[in-house]
Amino acid sequence: MGRLYGVGLGPGDPKLLTVRAVEVISAADVVAYHSARHGRSIARGIAAGYLREGQVEEKLVYPVTTETTDHPGGYQGAMEEFYERAAARLAAHLDAGRSVAVLAEGDPLFYGSYMHMHKRLADRYPTEVVPGVTSMAGAAARLGTPLVEGEESLTVLPGTLPEEELAARLAAADTAVVLKLGRTFPAVRRALERSGRLAEARYVERATMAGERTAELAGVDPESVPYFAMAVLPSRGGATEPAAVPAALPAQERAEEAADGRGGPGNVVVVGTGPAGPLWLTPETRGALASADDLVGYTTYLDRVPVRAGQRRHGSDNKVEAERAEFALDLARRGRRVAVVSGGDPGVFAMATAVVEAASRPPYRDVPIRVLPGVTAANAAAARAGAPLGHDYAAVSLSDRLKPWEVIAERLRAAASADLVLALYNPGSKSRTWQVAEARKLLLEHRAPDTPVVVARDVGGPGERVRIVRLDDLDPEEVDMRTLLIVGSSQTRTVVRGDGEQIVWTPRTYPRS
Repeated sequence: MGRLYGVGLGPGDPKLLTVRAVEVISAADVVAYHSARHGRSIARGIAAGYLREGQVEEKLVYPVTTETTDHPGGYQGAMEEFYERAAARLAAHLDAGRSVAVLAEGDPLFYGSYMHMHKRLADRYPTEVVPGVTSMAGAAARLGTPLVEGEESLTVLPGTLPEEELAARLAAADTAVVLKLGRTFPAVRRALERSGRLAEARYVERATMAGERTAELAGVDPESVPYFAMAVLPSRGGATEPAAVPAALPAQERAEEAADGRGGPGNVVVVGTGPAGPLWLTPETRGALASADDLVGYTTYLDRVPVRAGQRRHGSDNKVEAERAEFALDLARRGRRVAVVSGGDPGVFAMATAVVEAASRPPYRDVPIRVLPGVTAANAAAARAGAPLGHDYAAVSLSDRLKPWEVIAERLRAAASADLVLALYNPGSKSRTWQVAEARKLLLEHRAPDTPVVVARDVGGPGERVRIVRLDDLDPEEVDMRTLLIVGSSQTRTVVRGDGEQIVWTPRTYPRS
């Protein structure tokens, strides 16, 4: 029985083969390599200097590359049949006791054709895979820039993914490479633009090979892009620490600066981090946080965001929303890219309102602003409990810091009399201890004592606890600012499932009167 080798050839320069790869290629009885129907093989060209006389060469010619096929199984069927036939050809050599080296550009098990032979033969014959320098490592070397530093992570994507999927993954990535360009390049470029990453994207073509080209990706002609090219979003870790940023300007100085046109607007994006840590972030939010020059927010929420080199973090207390918004806008007027960090969804009892309100006044009307949604506390709590928000519902904050309790009580009565499910935000704190008891009293005027109430504390966090209690049994002493309450309607139901878990839901249908 012969021995099968999958041999990585590196990114293209024959001098970048490993010593082991040269040994295996030179000693093999049979050298196999893939090629298109034109007969030229890039893999053979890389290894040509290490071949010897007397070796059997097996050219594995693809039946189809980018063109159409009349195979009854379509493109996939044609390729599967080809791989089966190619594996059978190599198996015949192995059965005859010959060693077979299958050449693979880059690394054999990294988007390489060798893996199709490996899956069909490695369980039947002794096999060794010789790793190779990947194309992305060669590209990074040619660009002369790190791919990843510190705690960054690298995302590797094929350009054949749907454009929206590419945009989402690029927005969320620390650093990334996109392979398999060629005809996919226009969609990849659009995805980079949609994700806000086009300006930092680099283009590398035929790294370490003849005809190598590197460029800013935004300026590359789509008609000139071959398959052996990639897009690279390199490390952001090399950014230098920004210059010190002054505190928000006094109103008079802001007015003077606006009048004489000093400063140049950057932008402000208000992002929602969801109810807890990184698992609740959307790809778009991840991208906005990663690309910001400055992060502004309540310190507790800023602590959820990874520390990045070159970013400044401006933490503050949770009761200075207006000052925080103006500070962020002042930074943007100096050309900074600012992310205002908010918990949950920034538009639900959170920072979006403060930023939009401030941005509606001089001197901030020309500062570009965006609001990116996040998973709300109500949605997170509802998902943990089942589906209590399956029908119409109202969201009410029990905090009387920004509105009088009389208004809160009136809204509770109106929502309860309309038989709406209620999501109650900010139910209590160290300085507000009576609101929950008063709200329960008001709701019991319209709801049955056994109405289900979801008591959700620290959803997504280390202290998460979600319980379902009767409205009459709701204990105000167990409720604090990290708790959200969902009070069911007359139609809300609970059930204990077979595993002992209690869940709650509100039917989407409502009985006719």
